[in-house]
Amino acid sequence: MVRDAIDAELILEDGTRYQGVAFGAGESVAGEVVFNTGMVGYPEALTDPSYKGQILTLTYPLIGNYGVSGRPGEAGGPFESDRIQVAGVIVSETTNEFSHWDAAGSFHAWLHGQSVPALMGVDTRAITKRLRQKGSMLGKIVTKGRAVESCDPNQQNLVSMVSVPEPIVYLGGKRRVVLVDCGCKSNIVRNLVHRGVTVIRVPWDYDFFHEDFDALVLSNGPGDPTMCDVTIGHVRRALDAGFPILGVCLGNQLLALAAGAKTYKLKFGHRGQNQPCREVGSRRCFITSQNHGFAVDTTSLPDGWEPWFENANDGTNEGIRHRQGPWMSVQFHPEAAPGPVDTEFLFDEFLGLLS
Repeated sequence: MVRDAIDAELILEDGTRYQGVAFGAGESVAGEVVFNTGMVGYPEALTDPSYKGQILTLTYPLIGNYGVSGRPGEAGGPFESDRIQVAGVIVSETTNEFSHWDAAGSFHAWLHGQSVPALMGVDTRAITKRLRQKGSMLGKIVTKGRAVESCDPNQQNLVSMVSVPEPIVYLGGKRRVVLVDCGCKSNIVRNLVHRGVTVIRVPWDYDFFHEDFDALVLSNGPGDPTMCDVTIGHVRRALDAGFPILGVCLGNQLLALAAGAKTYKLKFGHRGQNQPCREVGSRRCFITSQNHGFAVDTTSLPDGWEPWFENANDGTNEGIRHRQGPWMSVQFHPEAAPGPVDTEFLFDEFLGLLS
């Protein structure tokens, strides 16, 4: 992409400024500034509803080289929802000269078409180091001097903004699973249907006890899990009724809260395709894909519950399970797209409880 004169900047809440070139929508936007360490998968990352309200810094130095697919997400294209979810994007470099058999357009055109502002030509390594030192910060992309007010997306119920408005049924087999959509990634649906399961995808606050189902899956999603008090109440009823439950990402936090535990905000969160997680009690370590800013406080887990996985980098919780009941959850993404797929077997382990 040809660089124009510097016409935009990223301003962090501590006053740090990074100048660059605007592209995409070319507008100003505010949100929480975070970083992702994945080397591939920018279409999947930008369409992940867990990024709602966030300005995403992509640490890989070249973004856009394989363009953007023209296939819709439900048809197997590389999208985790039907639209870009991030508030804004920060990259070091991008290009309009993309090359891929499935590409239908450029990264720039995709952002512009969905009115998402972006900034290029900045030192993303410096931004990442700043966030690593200070933690995730509020910030804004200011383009051509167009002022925008700062905002903290974590003070909003982001889940209500990204959940489906009404139930959707995906036919897959005799076993029926309710998927509570708190910002569900499309690949969760694909993994379940592929395994012969009929999925009833319901809104975050839906009373799913009116449905005929065998088990419950709690999806990923954005923001503070304590905002989902209605969901937590429904999950608590499902625990009392004995339904098998699998939680993914935000679902891990919701299951913990329903069980009586607590959650807290991480300093800068875990976002990328390269997070090592150890299974507690064994020496097995898996490379996982993650996108979350909150975590479960394992010291608050009630009797009968135990940590299942932990992050090998900082020791934070990556999953919980019950010692006797059919309830389990992980903080990472076993359905990871574009990968890694090291932990996809967890879907089979969970569905084995329905036999």
